[in-house]
Amino acid sequence: MNAPAEIIEGKQRDILFLCDHASNRVPPDIDLGVAPELFDLHIGVDIGAGPLTRSLAERLDAPAILATVSRLVIDLHREPDHVGLIPHRSDGHAIPGNDPVDREARIARFHAPYHRLLASRIRAQRPRLILSIHSFTPCLEHGGTDRPWHVGVLYNRDARAAAPAIDYFRARGIETGDNEPYSGRLLNATLNRHAEANGIPSAAIEVRNDLIRDTAGVARWTDILAGLAEFLRNSLAS
Repeated sequence: MNAPAEIIEGKQRDILFLCDHASNRVPPDIDLGVAPELFDLHIGVDIGAGPLTRSLAERLDAPAILATVSRLVIDLHREPDHVGLIPHRSDGHAIPGNDPVDREARIARFHAPYHRLLASRIRAQRPRLILSIHSFTPCLEHGGTDRPWHVGVLYNRDARAAAPAIDYFRARGIETGDNEPYSGRLLNATLNRHAEANGIPSAAIEVRNDLIRDTAGVARWTDILAGLAEFLRNSLAS
């Protein structure tokens, strides 16, 4: 697949789902110099996030945009000048194939087309809510501590969607991180650029990946997040 993203169409155009880390694909002409099994770990893909995004889009008949390249090739959820845009090491694993990389060429090939596509689709659709779907590992391999949250809600300055999302999860007894396990004030590149800059309420939803590794987990979290999306749509419209 050479397209910068997989696009799912939907009739409910007031909401848009994004998934920056949906794929572990590495183009055949790029050799990252790592063992193939690493691409199935959290460093190569947000485990379960792609299936969950597709399931949500189908459930709500809503559009979704899913990236088609591994974050080890380039992290589409980083600014072009971010030090981690093209990782040389991830959770203790060296990525030697990225050491001699032509940074500008890789940005032009993957990052720029992806974000042009997002900008174009959002301009045409003008959703009233954008939810970015991610997953996180329960504990990093190197230097990590246990992450107790079942879900995290990440946001930067605009908390119109994030604050009620946190309340929604907690009211249902779900262990919820407020800007955990990462802070959206530091890592919120896609939503900063395409949601907050356009005045569109948004939140990044981070589900712990051991909860969505299988079809049963994806089904359960589809129920939870579909309910959240409907709740936010109604609350933001009022």
